Amino acid sequence: MKKIITILFVGLFTMAIQAQEKTAKIKFKTETIDYGTIEKGADGVRVFEFTNTGTAPLVITRVYSSCGCTIPKKPDAPILPGENGIIEVKYDTKRVGPIRKTITVYSNADERTKAIKIKGKIVDPSKKKSIMMKNKSEIES
Repeated sequence: MKKIITILFVGLFTMAIQAQEKTAKIKFKTETIDYGTIEKGADGVRVFEFTNTGTAPLVITRVYSSCGCTIPKKPDAPILPGENGIIEVKYDTKRVGPIRKTITVYSNADERTKAIKIKGKIVDPSKKKSIMMKNKSEIES
């Protein structure tokens, strides 16, 4: 009876170790996308590229933005080991000013939550011209 219990225990322990070895890992090409300086109303869509460097399929369960002005879109299907995927992020470029937003990625990877970021600045070209005109003297005009 002791031999049977010992064999079962060793078998279960071995299976538990093997189950732990198979994990998904997410590796982003870059964790921050810099929009740079763009004009109001410009295309606000950017793409985060990543690879599943683990040994199990990667399932992204949720992608959450820190603000309603940023809309992230996650992949629907699992990403197999060694495969690439993308997370699309759309920022509302009608809002003038600096951009500093965080997108949180929830998945079954070894690192359950991962923060990725966007940054940049949106300028209004019509306002820029009026400011430049105000700074000119009457002689320059």
